[in-house]
Amino acid sequence: MKKGSLMLACALLGASTLLSGWPGGQKVYAAGVATPDYEVKWYLDPAVVLGSDHKLKNAVLNAFDMPSTVEKMNVAYLDGDNLDLHAEGWDVRIRKMEAYSDEAFEVTYKMRYPVAGGNIQAALIAAAADGFDADEDDYEAQIDWGYASQTLSFSNKKDAELDGYDGMELPSKGDSKDLAEDLIPGKLENWQSGGWAEDILHDAHIYGPVSAKRSIGAWGGEELYIEVWEIKKASGSGYEYLVEASFKEDDYATASARRDSLKNKLISEGWFLPQDGLKTTKILERY
Repeated sequence: MKKGSLMLACALLGASTLLSGWPGGQKVYAAGVATPDYEVKWYLDPAVVLGSDHKLKNAVLNAFDMPSTVEKMNVAYLDGDNLDLHAEGWDVRIRKMEAYSDEAFEVTYKMRYPVAGGNIQAALIAAAADGFDADEDDYEAQIDWGYASQTLSFSNKKDAELDGYDGMELPSKGDSKDLAEDLIPGKLENWQSGGWAEDILHDAHIYGPVSAKRSIGAWGGEELYIEVWEIKKASGSGYEYLVEASFKEDDYATASARRDSLKNKLISEGWFLPQDGLKTTKILERY
C-alpha cells in the first residue's frame, strides 16, 4: 500500500455505508469501495486430462460440451530484471488472441491485492485507499478465487494495433516496450515519483512468449473455460503444461455454489489437482 493509504483506509472504515453479505456473515462499515465480480479457477491434472499431443482428452471435452476446436493465445509480460513492478503488485501483459486481426493486440495493466483470511472487504478498503474505488471506471475489479487463496485485482485493458505482424506473432521487444510505455495508465504512471514505472517499461525485460489454447464449454448451464498453458520448465529444457478450468460470476454466493459443484465434478472424475494458480509467477520466474 502506498504512503498515506493507511490513514485513508481508516477513514473509509469509519464511514457510514453498511456492507453485508460477505463470507462468514461479516458486516463492516465502509464507503466508496469497488464492487468486484468473481473468477473461480481450478487446476486439472495434466497427466490425466491431456493426451500425448498435449490436447484435452475427449472425455473432458464431452463432460463440458466443448468442441474439438480451440482458441489460441500468446502472452508476454514486461517488467524490470528484478521484477520491480511485480513487487509492487503490478503486472503488465501483452496478449495476442487468434480471433484478433493480424495487427491487433491487447495490453493489460493489472494491480493485485492479497485477500487475507477471506476478508474481501479489507482488501477492497486497502485498494480504495490507493484510488481503486467505486468511482474508478477504467479498471475492472475482480476476485481471483483459487484453491486456497483469493486475490483482488484491478485490470485496465487497452486495445492497440501495430503494422507488420502476422498470425499469432507478438510484438518485438522494442515494439512491446514502446506500446506498454505509450499506453501506461495514470495510476501506474504516478505510482512512484520520477517516472519510476515508465523507466522500468522503457528498459523492460520481456517474459515470454508463452502460448496457450482455450476450450469453451459449459457447466451448470453457464460458460466454462479450460485453458492449456505451455510454460518453460524451471530447468530451461522442455515445457510444463498447466490445465486451468475457470468461470466468472457477478456475486459471491453464486460463485461459491458453482465453485463447489465444479470441484466435486472434477474430483469424481479423478481430474482435480489441489494447487493454487501460479501461471504469472512461473512465467516471471522462468523467462
